Amino acid sequence: MSPVESLSERGDVLRMLAASAERACGGSGRLVLLRGATGTGRTALLEAAAEHAATLGMRVLRARCTPEDTGKDWAALRRLLGEEMDFADDVPAGEGDAGPGEPGAPHPRAYATRLWRLLLRRQADSAPLFVAVDDVHAADPASRRWLTEAARHLDRLPVLLVVTERRQYDIERSGAGLAHALPPDLVRTHTLAPLSPDAAAELVRAAFPGAEPGLVADCVRAGAGSPLLLRALLDDLASGSAGGGPAPLAALPDTCAALYPGGYPDAVSWWLACAGGTTSAVARALAVLETGGAGAAPGTRTAPDARGIAEAGGTGEDGEAGACAPRAPAAGGGAPAADGGMPAADGWVPVADGRPAACAAERREVRAQVVARMAQVDAARVAGWLTAMTRLGLLRQDADGLPRYAHPLLRDAVLSGWTSGRRRAAHRTAAEELMRRGADVSVVAGHLAHASVVAEPWAVDVLVQAAAAEVRAGRTRAAVTFLRRALDEPMAPGSRAGVLVQLGSLECAEHPAGGIARLTEAVRLPGGPRDLVRAMVALATALARSGETPAALRMLRTEETRLADHPDLIRTLRAVAVLMSDHELGALREEYRRRRGPDGDSPDLLGAARQALIVRYEATAGLISSEDATARIRGLLEEPADPLAEPFLLGTAAVVAQWADELDEAERLVRRALDALGPFLLHPMHHVLLDVRVDLAAARADFATVLADPRARPPVTGRPGPGPGPASAHTQAVIALVETDRLEEAARLVDGFDLRTAPDSWRTHRFLYARGVLRAATGDPAAALDDFLECGRRQAAHEAVRSVVAPWRVGAAECRLALGRPREALALAEEELRLAEVWRTPRTLGRALRVLGEATGGRRGLDLTGRAVEVLREGPAGTELISALVSHGRGLAASGERSRAREPLREAVERAERLGAVRLRTVAEGLLHEGGARRAGTPRTGPAALTASERRIAGLAAEGRTNAEIAALLHLARRTVETHLTAAYRKLGIRRRTQLPTALRPAPPGAPAGTG
Repeated sequence: MSPVESLSERGDVLRMLAASAERACGGSGRLVLLRGATGTGRTALLEAAAEHAATLGMRVLRARCTPEDTGKDWAALRRLLGEEMDFADDVPAGEGDAGPGEPGAPHPRAYATRLWRLLLRRQADSAPLFVAVDDVHAADPASRRWLTEAARHLDRLPVLLVVTERRQYDIERSGAGLAHALPPDLVRTHTLAPLSPDAAAELVRAAFPGAEPGLVADCVRAGAGSPLLLRALLDDLASGSAGGGPAPLAALPDTCAALYPGGYPDAVSWWLACAGGTTSAVARALAVLETGGAGAAPGTRTAPDARGIAEAGGTGEDGEAGACAPRAPAAGGGAPAADGGMPAADGWVPVADGRPAACAAERREVRAQVVARMAQVDAARVAGWLTAMTRLGLLRQDADGLPRYAHPLLRDAVLSGWTSGRRRAAHRTAAEELMRRGADVSVVAGHLAHASVVAEPWAVDVLVQAAAAEVRAGRTRAAVTFLRRALDEPMAPGSRAGVLVQLGSLECAEHPAGGIARLTEAVRLPGGPRDLVRAMVALATALARSGETPAALRMLRTEETRLADHPDLIRTLRAVAVLMSDHELGALREEYRRRRGPDGDSPDLLGAARQALIVRYEATAGLISSEDATARIRGLLEEPADPLAEPFLLGTAAVVAQWADELDEAERLVRRALDALGPFLLHPMHHVLLDVRVDLAAARADFATVLADPRARPPVTGRPGPGPGPASAHTQAVIALVETDRLEEAARLVDGFDLRTAPDSWRTHRFLYARGVLRAATGDPAAALDDFLECGRRQAAHEAVRSVVAPWRVGAAECRLALGRPREALALAEEELRLAEVWRTPRTLGRALRVLGEATGGRRGLDLTGRAVEVLREGPAGTELISALVSHGRGLAASGERSRAREPLREAVERAERLGAVRLRTVAEGLLHEGGARRAGTPRTGPAALTASERRIAGLAAEGRTNAEIAALLHLARRTVETHLTAAYRKLGIRRRTQLPTALRPAPPGAPAGTG
């Protein structure tokens, strides 16, 4: 951008200067004072006026003042008059006058008058004069007095004196201006305003004709209304463009490192230098305050300190409440609602008298106080500076009313002049001040993440609390940053072990072996026995998940000796060992035999957690009924439990409750156990609890929740070693994909695992069952039978004979029927029914009755399938009932009772439609068609079309809960909540959250489906 282009929106000033020049040529001069902030184009305007004056025949005298002139008398005047000034020094003083600085020298004003008469007036006699003095604020005092005196004599002379002066609000007060001692009628003052956004945008488009609107807007903001900054920015962008010439850019960078050759940061540095050291310190303190929270991890937030500043302003220094009332942030960090709503960024709402403006003013006042504390200056001057810079365009108010830099690139340029040490010190001061004012811990931690060591206990507490909040909000990278920073602070060994465990847990989430070094260090640190147990549990879990189960068990046995005086903690570790070795399914059996033997442990010595594990073994071994198992588990839950052992008890109880079809109770137990575990700690029950949660969704045929589970994704290919093998989420995802008739996706998921190298765990056994379900659905009953039988063989090798884990006998019997081997199918079905009658839950008993009815056939087979339907009506509304209805309808049709077959088949179609069970719906519809019946109309829209999970989540949303609150309440991923709400919106025919209460009401009698 050329100097002429920088005169945009200066036409009125140029016309005024041209008129003043013509007036001076006519013998009527004046002083014109051009004032403005740094970079507003004062010099370019002065040069343009001088060039115009030259065209009028005026003689032009120029001088530019510099800070170096301030200690030299007449330095500016000498630069202006040159040789004439040297001549004036030689003129006799007359009447006893002496030269400046000599003994007997006259008053400075008298000497300035003599210089005026001898020099300037003499020059004006030959031609009109245009005297241009730039940056008069930097002139030496003597020259300033001369210019002031000259202004008193211009009205009848052909002299135009044009002076530029920097006038800007700085923290250090500047002296009086040049016109301070002159009457208003002797000077024409014009203050240069910043460029308007339209004028700045015009200049950007002139430099880059193909620039996108977003880039233009960013350049305007980074230019901050300053021709100086905008010209430097556009020059950098042009120099860095492809081919070396102007070219449209995708976006403006946020850091000066991306600019070449760097004229923009140099211009910002010059702007700060002109403002003075104190103002520069304030400007950089504000930049530090803005970047504190955002820098903890890339992409965490764009304006992190708004809530911290707001909450810090909730009370004054004396503790009295301000004009705003704090609002507790929503669970999960205040996530956006489905309809786009967002809680207030600052976490505040107006008080009863409704004064939101007072809240914004208070927030601005607190920000000024914090910046002032960081820069060690007067807070009142900082408040004025923030207001002035907002008026100039370098700052702008955000949605919370807080002044911020107009663009991140400008903020980065302001910080570029500070060393890393000074930045760390500023971040520390910001953290201390915000902490003192009670700001949000995430904001304080954001500054601590960049600060030098504080060496105060509160620093570690803040970083750990903030990390926990980040984990709850799903921002684990920020949490890792906070915890790594916490390790820089001095702390007791027990506290350090706790931080290492939390950090190691998060690092292991990124990679199975990622945090093992941290966890090993935590185990080796001296500390209390409970701290040691937490570290050992976390390390053992990490080793097991990385495929090193034997190493985990060896570590537990070795470190157990350090707990010889704590038998209760030893029992907890042995429960961990049982769960670790549960990958081999032999430990539970050995535990059971020790307990049953003549020399076995008493229940008291076993502990509640290990007793619960024994109940679990008895359930899978077919030795106990669901009623007895539930009663014993409930009895264990009523006993007081050690906090370290409680997750084992709750997790095992949730597993048994889910097997016993007590789904709601199992869900409550999962929530309690997850709350007890907290957001960080690696624990063997984490996977168990997540397995139960996905199993509960599968039991309810909630396919959307099953498929939304992040653990259901295909494994990463190319990972060395056998790995941990498939999880329960993979098993349920395969089955959900089959039931929703997405067989190709199910096949891709199955092909992602090599079961020959997978661990011999019950998760692998279940995945074998799921692969058999897929093969049966794709028309390969022989291969499916192999999978089902292998699943049964592996479970029988560990005495897990009951089908509560995977109903392999049901699948194998169906395959044998499909292969024309009914006698073998009947034997499997009878064995399944025998075991189911011991356990006696609707799902296991109903499944067994159904497959036995299919294998038996005839009238008895119809009785069995009819009984299966009645039994399954008492259990969860899953796909088992639909399968039983299909089997019963098929049997009725085969026996010639087609009209009776239509009722169960229509019900099967309706239920399958409601649950999204596409495969079963297709089967039932085919049977109806074969029987000559039209397909029954089923609700595809309206409240009746919602699944149980969709209805539950939509109901909570209708009550006013946010997505984050619903996710926290139900222990679901926020994406799962959003998926269910999207499906519910579609079925209900609505678009906004506010329509949910009305849309969920039942349709009036006689209304067509979908009008609810």
